[in-house]
Amino acid sequence: MHSLGTLLPGSQPDSPGSSIFDLPTRPRPPRLSTILSPDGRGHKTDLVEPPVKEDNSKASYLVISGGTGCNSICSAFGNACYVLPVSDDGGSSSEIIRVMGGPSIGDIRSRLIRLIPPAPRGSPLEAIRILLSHRFPAHCSEREARDEWRDIVEGKSLLWSGIPSDRKELIRGFLVYFENELLKRAHKSFSFRNGRFVTAFHCQAHWYNALSIFSVGNYFLAAVQEFFRSLPSAIFLFASITNSQADILPVIVTNHTVTIAAELENGRKLVGQCNISHPVPSGPSINVTDSDPGSPMIFHQANVMFEQTSKDGIEALESPISRLYYINAYGHEIQPGPNPDYISSLSTKDILVYSCGSLWTSIIPCLALRGVAAAIAGSHSLRAKVLLLNAKNDRETDGYDAADYISAIIGSLTSSGTSSPLVPLSVYPISAFITHLVYLKGTTVPVDVEHITSLGVRCVEVRGDENCLKDGPPRFDAASVRWAIDEILAEDGSRSD
Repeated sequence: MHSLGTLLPGSQPDSPGSSIFDLPTRPRPPRLSTILSPDGRGHKTDLVEPPVKEDNSKASYLVISGGTGCNSICSAFGNACYVLPVSDDGGSSSEIIRVMGGPSIGDIRSRLIRLIPPAPRGSPLEAIRILLSHRFPAHCSEREARDEWRDIVEGKSLLWSGIPSDRKELIRGFLVYFENELLKRAHKSFSFRNGRFVTAFHCQAHWYNALSIFSVGNYFLAAVQEFFRSLPSAIFLFASITNSQADILPVIVTNHTVTIAAELENGRKLVGQCNISHPVPSGPSINVTDSDPGSPMIFHQANVMFEQTSKDGIEALESPISRLYYINAYGHEIQPGPNPDYISSLSTKDILVYSCGSLWTSIIPCLALRGVAAAIAGSHSLRAKVLLLNAKNDRETDGYDAADYISAIIGSLTSSGTSSPLVPLSVYPISAFITHLVYLKGTTVPVDVEHITSLGVRCVEVRGDENCLKDGPPRFDAASVRWAIDEILAEDGSRSD
């Protein structure tokens, strides 16, 4: 969405009567970086400065992603709309869902925070960013966490410093509303100390600290969603308060809890994103083979907290995933409809990006929905449909090569549950859904360029974050993604000529 106001010259940004929409921002400085230049055979060789190309700055993007996986490359996309799943059931999202219900807001909050424009230190916007990003101490008791929460709700915390009174009372009002909703459900004993558990989990082909999932912003966003009974309205208010240019679409518009399940090739079923991606002992449980239609079978008896572990400590799946689907509270498979704005965006945007991140729990939940495949294949506006390949496999994709990623996406899009009977998707080639594969130099995921090209998918190799190469596998950064997109658009333009 676009900013609803601008700061007039000479106005005081921290005046008590200032509008919540007038926060000053500072444009991001241009980033100079080196990239790989193509040699005559199409390979990337020497490092050079990005070539001057035709102006593609006005290109519009629809980016399908999860939470953390895409956050570090958001600046690669100018006019972008982000589609995010609402099925995360871990961390503080789990605790909010357990006590208050509703869709998961963790990934959406993470992206909204990421897209807050840069602002000078000490400015109202930076103060709001600090507040909404604030995480409770990593090692504290429930009493200490509640005391800190009480200071925030009562407006006594130092976190309110620098936030104008109108914005302070708006944000605090919704935190008070959140507190009241918890009091109505006091018998469920909401816990504020989920942030004390730390984990490392794989996302965007490298490992992150899960402590970052627990912030005041989650409570604010959950409160607004509960108050308006509308997640899009909550996103709008959050973006407006932070003067964000974020255009974020929840993949499903609902006020109910959304649960995903995965069926393995050996027939076993896993329920919930945590159980599929990074299982913990206290996840939701369900009997998917002997459901009683008279009572819900999914139980959130305790918060799905993360525990200390490492990437080597997550056990591989006993069998590859064959499909991902949605279930209701009784364990029955359902076929929810996607956000209508998501479908309409596919007919107006220039470039579709399947972002890096967890394939089966971040990307495919946005694809395994009725009508999505037909909208992608039938779009007359999309000039390219780009898959950013992870540099390393995780629990969900153990043993995959690049062709397996493509196969999983195509299979999820064209399965009987997501296909429209009016559109025979079997007649479409693979390139109707994926036109380009962008992969990192040094990726540990095998890429058979000749085979993938034979499928009608063109391959583009890039070099990612140079600093990451020193410590582990390569990683996409905004510069490498932007260069790859420019190459793809230039190629598209030359073919059009």
